Parts: sequence; C-alpha cells; structure tokens
Amino acid sequence: MSTLLEVSGVSVSFDGFRAINNLTFQIGNAELRAVIGPNGAGKTTFMDIVTGKTRPDSGHISWGEKNLSLIGMSEARIAQAGIGRKFQKPTVFEDQTVQENLLMALRKDRGPLAVLFFRPSAADLERVAELAGEIGLTDSLLRVSGELSHGQKQWLEIGMLLAQEPRLLLVDEPAAGMTPAEREKTTAILVEAAKTRAVVVVEHDMEFVRRLNCKVTVLHEGAVLAEGSLDHVTKNQEVIDVYLGR
Repeated sequence: MSTLLEVSGVSVSFDGFRAINNLTFQIGNAELRAVIGPNGAGKTTFMDIVTGKTRPDSGHISWGEKNLSLIGMSEARIAQAGIGRKFQKPTVFEDQTVQENLLMALRKDRGPLAVLFFRPSAADLERVAELAGEIGLTDSLLRVSGELSHGQKQWLEIGMLLAQEPRLLLVDEPAAGMTPAEREKTTAILVEAAKTRAVVVVEHDMEFVRRLNCKVTVLHEGAVLAEGSLDHVTKNQEVIDVYLGR
C-alpha cells in the first residue's frame, strides 16, 4: 500500500511542554486508522500539525505521490490539497436544509460571484443525493439542519467533508454523545468512506474503536507507543500501564 501521509520526526513544544515528541506516523491511501491515548497524549496536536493549524518545531510531513511538504502551508491550502478535518462539535448551517448544506460543501469554484450566482446543476443535485445516501440522511434532505439529532448533525458534517472529496479525513471523537444505534451507523459510514480514501479517527471510546476493526496507533507523551490491532496493543504492557491501567 502506498503511503499518502508521512509524518517523520516531528516535535512541537508549547511553553516548554513537549506536546509532540519526535512523532513518526504513516497512513496509506485507502486505510482506516484509529488513534488512541490518554488525555495530553498529543492526539489533537497531531491533527493540528497535519492540518496546518500548528507549525512544528522540527521534522517533516510529506503528502501524496509528489511528497509535498505540508510544513509552512496555510490551512486553506492544505484543505485544498485534500485533507479534511471534522471537529468534535458539529458545525453545520443550522438554518439551511440538509440539501443546502451539502450543496454549499461541494468542491466548486468558491469566488464571491460564483457563490452569489450558484445554481445547482442536475449533476450537483445527483451528487448530493448520493452523499445523503452514504450518510443515511436521504429522508432528511429537505429538513432544516437545526432540527436534526446530534448524531444526524455529525453525519451531515461528515457528508459535507466528503462533498469536498478529501483524500484524507481526520475525525475527532465521532461517537461522543451518540446513542448506540447512531454509533453503529457512524461506524458503517467511516468504514465505507475508508474504502476510497484514508480515514483517521481519534477516539477515547474503546468499544467504538473495536467496532472499527482497524489498525490502532497508541500515542503517549506525543510519540507512538504501540501500533497494531486493538487486541495487539491492549496486550502491550506499556499500553496497559499508561492507559488502560487508569
């Protein structure tokens, strides 16, 4: 499997605290990966570095077949290069319908005039219907997004990211605050998405990670402590000591 994203020897400190410490991490082209670790392990900082929100003090981050360096690239430029990020709290346009939210997210010319005079084509509407199917919101296309349940808003936001056709999707704690049925549906959405792109899920919930049934990377003190299947890493004595033993 060819490497899509390679983080090598990356470190970053905030006021003398090393949030990321010589981190090396790779993800392949179409791969689902879970990133776990105790609070303060560097999970959020890792996502901040990859998306350009935080600039590391040292190390390299290369992206795609051309090994583009992401360091020093703006957040907008990184998003255009194909990296999408979903934060924990869903951010959808509450007073717009599901369909309108998805149409706004489609990968299009985003100049002010283009936005002003945007009229969806038949192909746009077809793509939005397809996305709604992928995220289980076909029956809710014409509903105002503010009326959706917490879980449905999370799915809509995942759909809005998928509308931008990212090659890598970073998802922060998608299962938080969901009902068991919603969590199951979220698992299915992420597993399906990872068939055609890389999906990295940062998660606290072990049961949810188990359902994803993918390779797991354990972070501790800003570095990779262990990597492998969930069963493999949870039998690792160091992982038990720093994480599961608490």
